Amino acid sequence: KVTIKGIERELICPACKELFTHPLILPCQHNVCHKCVKEILFAFEDSFADGGSESSNQSSPRIKISSSSMDRIDRISRSGRKRNSLTPRSTLFPCPGCQRDIDLGERGINGLFRNFTLETIVERYRQAARAAIAIMCDFCKPPPQESTKSCMDCSASYCNECFKIHHPWGTVKAQHEYVGPTTNFRPKILMCPEHEMERVNMYCEICRRPVCHLCKLGGCHANHRVTTMSTAYKTLKEKLSKDIEYLISKDSQVKAHITQLDLLLKQTECNSERAKEEASQSFEKLSHVLEEKKSAALRAIEASKNLRLEKLKMQAEEYQGLLENNGLVGYAQEVLKETDPSCFVQTAKQLHVRIQKATESLKSFRPAAETTFEDFVVDIAKQEEILGHLSFLSNGLDIPEINEEQSRMYDKALISWECPGKTDSADIYVLEYHKLDREEEESATWQEIEVCSKSTVISDLDDDSSYAFRVRGYKGSICSLWSQQVILHTPPAPVFRFLFDDKCGYNSEHLLLNARRTSVESRAGFPLLLGSERMQLGCYTTLDYIIGDTGIAKGKHFWAFHVEAYSYLVKVGVVSGNKIQKLFHNTRDVTSPRYEQDSGHDSGSEDAFFDSTQPFTLVTLGMKKFFIPTTPDGPKDPASRILPLPSCLGVCLDCDKGKVGFYDAGCMKNLYECEVDCSGIMYPAFALMGSAAVHLEEAITAEDEEYHDDI
Repeated sequence: KVTIKGIERELICPACKELFTHPLILPCQHNVCHKCVKEILFAFEDSFADGGSESSNQSSPRIKISSSSMDRIDRISRSGRKRNSLTPRSTLFPCPGCQRDIDLGERGINGLFRNFTLETIVERYRQAARAAIAIMCDFCKPPPQESTKSCMDCSASYCNECFKIHHPWGTVKAQHEYVGPTTNFRPKILMCPEHEMERVNMYCEICRRPVCHLCKLGGCHANHRVTTMSTAYKTLKEKLSKDIEYLISKDSQVKAHITQLDLLLKQTECNSERAKEEASQSFEKLSHVLEEKKSAALRAIEASKNLRLEKLKMQAEEYQGLLENNGLVGYAQEVLKETDPSCFVQTAKQLHVRIQKATESLKSFRPAAETTFEDFVVDIAKQEEILGHLSFLSNGLDIPEINEEQSRMYDKALISWECPGKTDSADIYVLEYHKLDREEEESATWQEIEVCSKSTVISDLDDDSSYAFRVRGYKGSICSLWSQQVILHTPPAPVFRFLFDDKCGYNSEHLLLNARRTSVESRAGFPLLLGSERMQLGCYTTLDYIIGDTGIAKGKHFWAFHVEAYSYLVKVGVVSGNKIQKLFHNTRDVTSPRYEQDSGHDSGSEDAFFDSTQPFTLVTLGMKKFFIPTTPDGPKDPASRILPLPSCLGVCLDCDKGKVGFYDAGCMKNLYECEVDCSGIMYPAFALMGSAAVHLEEAITAEDEEYHDDI
């Protein structure tokens, strides 16, 4: 017989951390309380309406939505995105059990089944937990009597007298099904949530859920493999029974494992204490060596100080004697008073030598000792580096190195590393990272991720920030030294996702899109060659424009892309939605010179006219160069306006401040920024001429991690 108290953790809702109340089965097969599902969805809707997450949890204190889910709400609600085409919006639900976004479909919460089996088990657990608390009759006059039975058809509990009154003999109610006192009332027939008047009589093996015959005939399960409910019941019950019987048959083996684990717990405690003691002894030895070195250094400094002070004091006394009526000068003055020549010569000869030395010392004064102790500065740079790498014995475990070329920052961070050795000597790796902050740099807390591969994806990093990363390998209980820290920078704003628009203004004769609409290539083919036959000197060639399929109404956004090295001319930037028509009708005909604006002199007015008539904000790229536009406040020297083209270029649009910036997306360095009119919906814009190609930077996913592992 199953002990109800032993299965308590299986009966706890992952959202509210309490016993399940009317649990619903999610498509991912996890269970969540009906009330919790509603509160989480309401929290999402409130967050979208308020544009933030500050008030999203105030109305539902029993629900704790994960920080990653709330961060996703904030980014979406602040984005203000609008699509060109209407797309049916599906209800996404962040499952608190597996932390994944689950698509509930068009019916949302109404399309979920209620888990009556789990509900019954929870009720049995509650009854076992409150055995001393009786369930009272719902129909007795105060004071109510203790109930003796519950009617499943009436969903109520009765004492013996009230049950006879409300279920008189010979009536339809007398045929109602009754059980012992309970508060868990479940329907006799399970109805289909899609077709509320139909009972479920089949089981979809693809979706792993009960369905009705209408779901199979014309619903979303039309092409799925289904079986009868009785067959599914028999099959699943046999499988579950066999699995349970197998586990029960291994009861002795499980107990042996538990005994072994208890022993391992004790051994771990004992060995850890021994390891702590050994580590303490090792550091005490180091501390003893350092104390001896410290004492020797202090003694040497003290001895040198005493010697220097003695020399300087003697020199000071000698110079003190050079003063009038004092010391050597006073003595010489007294000798000069001697009148006997023989006595004077006898004394003055030696005195004259001393006077000459004093005179020379005055001409070239030099202290008898140095006051600085530069020779006594302790050089601990190498020792500090060695101590910084102080760790447990690695037994030859290679130190991993973070590969900065394969690592990249975009909507998430993809960190990849490799070992210098040919073989992968580590079983697992631990990647640590923390945000660089000048104020908290010394007290920064490293966040840790355990990885079985040699790359990992990190999400929920702050925008416009720098992060330090390091990694080390583990083989059993042995670890390698930490790798060198690598600093990477996140984009200055949330990543904006879009595809190239193949409808609005797209010229399929000149431009070629890939199937996923993430790459566009300019084909300098026959139209340009045919047009060049009548091209005159000074005529403009055409630019082929293409925009993103998603617009921006508010907020700050960032996107990145690659320009092929062979590209002759590419322009990138943003365009307002109310000027798109002007953009695509502003191209110049290569066969007609009537648009030539050359005034016949080099006044520069042509460039000013051309720039002032543009209905968009673009910068020019090409021939592996980035050209900073000419501005009144910008550099006048043409050479200073030409920069090497980054391998990945980024655009940051701030609609609230009316500014657009162009970045080196590798190091997130701002190359150029200017003001832009954001009164309308803004779209990413690109223009290509000649042979050129642009590839949008794609979002980082778990597949990137697997790809780098394969490499």
